[in-house]
Order: sequence, then C-alpha cells, then structure tokens
Amino acid sequence: MVDAVIKIENAVVVYRDSVALNGVSLKVDPGEFVGIIGPNGAGKTTLLTIVNGFTRLAGGQAWVLGQTVNGHNRHELRKQVGYVAQVENTDPRVPVNVREVVMMGRYGRLGLFHRPGASDRTVVDEALEMVGMSHLANRPIGQLSGGEQQRVGIARCLAQEPRIFLLDEPTASLDWKARADILELVKRIHDLRYLTTLFVTHDLDALPHTCDRVVLMKNGHIIGDGAPDKLINTETLSRLYDLPVPVVEERRPHIHRTGDVHRRDG
Repeated sequence: MVDAVIKIENAVVVYRDSVALNGVSLKVDPGEFVGIIGPNGAGKTTLLTIVNGFTRLAGGQAWVLGQTVNGHNRHELRKQVGYVAQVENTDPRVPVNVREVVMMGRYGRLGLFHRPGASDRTVVDEALEMVGMSHLANRPIGQLSGGEQQRVGIARCLAQEPRIFLLDEPTASLDWKARADILELVKRIHDLRYLTTLFVTHDLDALPHTCDRVVLMKNGHIIGDGAPDKLINTETLSRLYDLPVPVVEERRPHIHRTGDVHRRDG
C-alpha cells in the first residue's frame, strides 16, 4: 500500500476568535490532482497552509511527505511544497525581470546567503521553457499581462523542484483565454513532473476535466469528497453555496439535476 503524501486528521485552526477549520481530515495519495471548492471563508486556503507549514494547528495532526508537520521541520518541508497564488498587480516600474523572479524559487533550497550556480540557472531555464516564457526572460515582471505573470509564478514554483503543487485561485483574475491556458498548463505540469496537486478554485468548469477528485468545503468543514462527475451537480452546489436550486440551474445550465456534468459544445 502506497503511503499518503498528505494526511490530515481532525485538524482545528483558530484565528483569534474565529475557527477557520473544525475537525478536518483529508488524505491525498501520490500523484493525485485534487480540486478544493467552496464559498469564501470555507477554509480552503487554510487547508493549503497546513500543507506548506504556515499554519499551526490548535488541534489534530498533519503529516506531509511522511513527516509530522511541526515547528522543527517546517522549513525543510517548504522546500518540497510549491505554492502559487492568484495574480496580483505589479507596478511596471519594479526593476525585477522574469528570470530574476523565477530564480527566487531556488533560494528556498539554496538559502539566502548562497549564490546560484550553473545548475540553478539550468533549472530556471527549464522552468521558463516549460511555461513558455523563455522569450520574455529579460522583460520586467510588471510589464507582463496577468496570464504571463501567472506563468512566471508557476515557473518560480517549478524552480523550487517541489513534490507537492499547491495552487490557490490561480485563475481568479484572468480572462477566459488566459484562464483556459493556465488550467491546461497546470495539468500538463502535474502529469510531466509526477506531482501531487491541490487546486483551490471557484472555476467549476475546470473540475470535470482537470481534477481526479474534488473536496467540497463549507464553514471550516469538508462536506463532500469524491469524483467530480459524481459530486458536482445542481443539488450539491445549491447546498454548498446556499443558493436556491433554480438559481443554480440558471447559472449552471450544463449541470443537470441527475448529477451528470455536461460541457457545452462550442
């Protein structure tokens, strides 16, 4: 039996007086592509921060890559866990180019006081090539489009050479074409690099063809976990987002109440 890459048991996370996660358990096997969906405040991002070691548990336990997540090994685990967030506006006057941004992904492994060598530059070049940004390697990061900036963010993550790939709303602020391109790129990287991927998104159209499995979150709990074609349906979305069924049907006409998910043609 293959050991789980991520195992979380009865996790409780508290921010001041607010409970962000309440008794959450999750197991992810090597190579799985898991989509995590739910309304704002559901605890999706907090779940990711348990995996990359940025959140302390008030209760429960978490294991990542066979190690208990604690204050002593967080730094070592972060070397093996890559994280990509949604695109943020960057001032075009910022004097940092694409190659320099991607090289930042190496410093987690090198340490701040070590200079990158030839092998590090090779890793960066390969990451730029994989995301299709080699031709813009010397362009200031603030002069890129949102989709291009997200490709750079993914390349920075790849330069880290992670085993786990965490993506937190990576397509949220992109237009339709850029969003589709990023989704395709993420899936290709997942497959080529044999990564274990957790993908937080509100873009439900991506889930049936991108994810092996979806996890539904609401109010700090996991309320569903299974195959997208079994779990993503009108009734489920109605409960998840507290919307009447007719409203969901109007907004999601290609999801039928039988539970089958059909994509529009054209």
